[in-house]
Amino acid sequence: MATKKKTLKKPTKATATAPTETETATANSAPAGGPQPDPNALSIGDLRNLSSILDVASTRGAFKAGEMAGVGFLYNKLQAFLAKVAPPEPAKEAEPTTTGTGGK
Repeated sequence: MATKKKTLKKPTKATATAPTETETATANSAPAGGPQPDPNALSIGDLRNLSSILDVASTRGAFKAGEMAGVGFLYNKLQAFLAKVAPPEPAKEAEPTTTGTGGK
């Protein structure tokens, strides 16, 4: 008796390859609603808060005398940067007083 040999297709193995840049960008992209902000980015508001923190910490004596020069230099540099890139915070204006222009 002769036996027939059947040719079987070998199952293809899924090869593990690194995703391409396009695939990675697509997988990590924001939904169609719009771009998501970078959670690690610093905003002007963050820098203003940092300036306030330095001011409060120095007022409370959190820095040693030898550290004050470095802290002051950084504070001055931060203030100059904020003045250059951000408009000053609007000052609260006093409510105008109304004077009676009508006569009796």
